Amino acid sequence: MAASSRERNFEAVVLPHLDAAHNLARWLMRDSAAAEDVLQEAMLRALTYFSSFRGTNPRGWLLQIVRNTAYSALKPEHAVALVPIAAEAEPGAIAEDELVSAEADPETALIDAQGRRRAVRLIASLPLELRETLVLRELEELSYKEIAEITRTPIGTVMSRLWRARRMVVAAAAREPAR
Repeated sequence: MAASSRERNFEAVVLPHLDAAHNLARWLMRDSAAAEDVLQEAMLRALTYFSSFRGTNPRGWLLQIVRNTAYSALKPEHAVALVPIAAEAEPGAIAEDELVSAEADPETALIDAQGRRRAVRLIASLPLELRETLVLRELEELSYKEIAEITRTPIGTVMSRLWRARRMVVAAAAREPAR
């Protein structure tokens, strides 16, 4: 009975944040297959250690686990060269269904898709620590405090990384002609 109660609590507290965890894993790993592996490992770790969770921020707790799992997977002894297959939208790729939009004419849909691909490419080109900070702030809309807790860095470092990431994206965009 305790295990099923624990599983219900896990589902209620942690699973609502699965999309944010998957998004962070994709951005950190830059490959959907590797991100899936990281997410699966992170969810196993989260379930294993859920009984020790005492915080009030399950989203931050889960994202911290995803971050730690991704960083472990990125270490050279764990690195695996993978060739990404773009069956759906991901950093550096576009989904087929994004090419056609019922809401816009084909030219507008193509321009929008190109803009999204450019933004994804620019963010993906950032160094890992800057990319993760930018993704957590701008895409996941976390506060500086939450980002500092997840990355275990001072708020000043979070602010500095965010400023540098934004500056690098703007500079790269200025150097790269829009397509």
